[in-house]
Amino acid sequence: MNKREIGAQKEEEVCARLLSGGIVILEKNFRCRQGEIDIIGCDGDILVFFEVKYRSGKRAGSAAEAVGYAKQRRISRVADYYRMLHHCAENTPIRFDVVAIDGTDVNWIKNAFYYIPR
Repeated sequence: MNKREIGAQKEEEVCARLLSGGIVILEKNFRCRQGEIDIIGCDGDILVFFEVKYRSGKRAGSAAEAVGYAKQRRISRVADYYRMLHHCAENTPIRFDVVAIDGTDVNWIKNAFYYIPR
């Protein structure tokens, strides 16, 4: 399997985990000019943007460390576009979660980072 196939498989595994955790999945792999968000869902009335990161080993650091400031900023921009496209109210509660997969360890980090304004 190549990296893209492994990534797609891990995202599907994460979707199953999120569904069992009560998340309603709205979109997968939402793309626009600003970038991509792996999974978008609802946790009750909260709109949640999920970044899924997988690392097979520790050579490149942990999966959670791969979601640095630049990536967070890009995800915030894509979230802005998604909310505008879907006419979400400005006061719609949002959250940014990271699902970090290191080998076989899965860590769902709720509120992993805050929205980064323009």
